[in-house]
This record gives sequence, C-alpha cells and structure tokens, in this order.
Amino acid sequence: MVCRERHISMTDLIIDSVENRIFDNERKDVLAFMEKQDNIFIKIQTNINQVARIANGQKSISDVELEKFTSMIIQLTILKKEQNRIFEKIYSVLAK
Repeated sequence: MVCRERHISMTDLIIDSVENRIFDNERKDVLAFMEKQDNIFIKIQTNINQVARIANGQKSISDVELEKFTSMIIQLTILKKEQNRIFEKIYSVLAK
C-alpha cells in the first residue's frame, strides 16, 4: 500500500528507508515546488521591470510611489534570500 501511494517499487522503498534517503517521488515533488517558487519570483521581477519602464517613460515617479516601490523591492530581497537559504537546505537533503 505504501509503495502504491508513493508510486515506487518495494525495492526502492527498502533501499531508501535503510539509507535514510528521500524517495524519488518526494524528490520530484520538492523540485516541482522549487521550480514553482522560482517562477513566482520571475513574475515579480518582470513586474518590477514594467514599473521601471513606466517610470522611465514618464521621466518621473511620485515620492509616495517611489517609497512603495522601494519597500516592495526590500521585501522581495528579504524573501529571495530566505528562499535561497531554504533551497540550500533542500539541496543538501536531496544530495543524500
């Protein structure tokens, strides 16, 4: 039943369990999650570039909008650093 739920063979289950490794299907799920997270950041970066283009085209941006934009960039930087830290931990687990 466990093998069917995890879509793995009994051999893989036993080997991975004995070696205390992450299962292949779990590894695929983690990698899919990481890819999804990275895609989210790509979309955010695209939006940042669009805002920059608009500001450059108008040759000005209000102080309020600039403050909001700067705040979002700072938050994005913090989140990206946290994501990278988490990814490093995930990679170390996946490498086992």
